[in-house]
Amino acid sequence: MLITHTDQIVPITVFARTSVPPETAFAVIAPIDLSLVFTADRFFPGISHVEKQHDAWDHVGVAREPHFTDGSHVTERLTEYTAPHGFAYELTEFTNVLSAMAQGVRGEFSFLPDGGGSIIRWTYEFKPRPGRRWILRGPFKPFWKRYMQRALDRMADVAEVRDPR
Repeated sequence: MLITHTDQIVPITVFARTSVPPETAFAVIAPIDLSLVFTADRFFPGISHVEKQHDAWDHVGVAREPHFTDGSHVTERLTEYTAPHGFAYELTEFTNVLSAMAQGVRGEFSFLPDGGGSIIRWTYEFKPRPGRRWILRGPFKPFWKRYMQRALDRMADVAEVRDPR
């Protein structure tokens, strides 16, 4: 387990509302093509493609290697999967600047009922390297939160488009 209850993490959480029920949002977002929703901006690269995924992204233990538009990559491993309520994963082995700032990240999605639709909560918990917590909590956090929010908004849009109702 990457993060324990004693670790001093840097959490960043974003939310999106969608008119689709949690089951639909989960079914679309859990296996979503990362290159559709993680696009480059001034500060962060997008995801160009995924390699080394040898099984469906629907059970604990499956791993893959997202590649970024700057040529770097990360290892992503699914650690929790409870359809249609949520899933969690860990990101480790960064080959970009994040390798100097964080030992890894725990990401978690929750899909909560909201009338006939849902609220999607997405949290990143950064496990900082020694002496790097201040960077993640300070100058990094607002830029990363904006990047996450844009990606989550795109995920919600994809869920709306793919709603079979």
